[in-house]
Amino acid sequence: MQTLDAGDPAAHARAVAARFRDVHGRHPDGVYAAPGRVNLIGEHVDYNGGLCLPMALPHATYAAVARRDDDRVTVRSGQQAEGFDGRLDALGPGRAEGWATYAVGVLWALREAGWDVPGMDLVVDGTVPLGAGLSSSAALECSVALAVAAAAGVDVDAAVRAELVRACMRAESEVAGAPTGGLDQTVSLFAEEAHALLLDCRDWSTRQVGWDPAAAGLDLLVVDTRASHTLTDGGYGSRRRDCERAARQLGVELLRDVDDQQAALAALDDDVRPRVRHVFTEIDRVRTSVDELERGDFEALGRTFTASHVSLRDDYEVSCVELDAVVDVALDHGGLGARMTGGGFGGSAIALVPTEVAAGVREAVAAEFDRKGWTPPAFLTAPPSAGARQLA
Repeated sequence: MQTLDAGDPAAHARAVAARFRDVHGRHPDGVYAAPGRVNLIGEHVDYNGGLCLPMALPHATYAAVARRDDDRVTVRSGQQAEGFDGRLDALGPGRAEGWATYAVGVLWALREAGWDVPGMDLVVDGTVPLGAGLSSSAALECSVALAVAAAAGVDVDAAVRAELVRACMRAESEVAGAPTGGLDQTVSLFAEEAHALLLDCRDWSTRQVGWDPAAAGLDLLVVDTRASHTLTDGGYGSRRRDCERAARQLGVELLRDVDDQQAALAALDDDVRPRVRHVFTEIDRVRTSVDELERGDFEALGRTFTASHVSLRDDYEVSCVELDAVVDVALDHGGLGARMTGGGFGGSAIALVPTEVAAGVREAVAAEFDRKGWTPPAFLTAPPSAGARQLA
């Protein structure tokens, strides 16, 4: 079984700084890190103005940066052969390809917001698994956003972090072409250690919610199914368009704004009714899960997690056989609850399990994947971790 270790942040910072020196022959001005995330609950409701409860992973993307004395931008990666080299005025949609669109899109969005962005060299690397639904793209965007702020001489407070969230959202939706809702970037920039982040996506307010499963003798097991996952292959956008169409039909800007949910469901077309039912019930489940967390009722929390998966599988139809298998096996081997997490169509699942059965759950999941002839899954440990920060 493969376990994906987050490693030591200080060691990763030294490594990406050394890579920067190898590429550019000089020291970086600083190194910045931003984490991936796992969403405990509240899936596909961020772009509907709903409530979400994500937390930051210890796995992060690291960005080393140094200013240039001209108007050029270079971006290189420790994991990808191709990079980007261009002018500051040529960073917008259609100007970069592949992974680099997420990085240069941040610079473009900040320039669009009126920032005086200088030329710079960037080198990035990270430990967030790609394609796992754990927001490697937002980790890249947010690490670059902090690096750009430093290169631009901007002091980063809570208000600037909120501005960086908006820039990262524009980078992902307008430059990279993935119409995400803001959950990933917000938790990456605002997370705190030993907490989940209750995020209200209607007004973007946040509240830290204590989350320390280890203290209750529990593990949050994250399983990367290795099933293909991408936000730009059409499925994610299709679900979002369904919700937007339903909102127009109901005469509201966001589905969160609906008051009489039963009347709304009765008025909708058959093809979008299940999508909207998921949104309504998932927002309620987030409220319920926060209450369960705050009173320490982890058995009830597990049941709420599982109910979320059922809704995502049956009403929103974004699960897949690999995700369903993880959930079923975890529940059959002592898990309190389990669900897919992230955009779906592959990616990762989480399981809330007593620590003493965690190894058995991993073994059983691996055995089931082997029996089905699927690519072996990978496993992550997931203590709630700190948000984006400077490391060197």
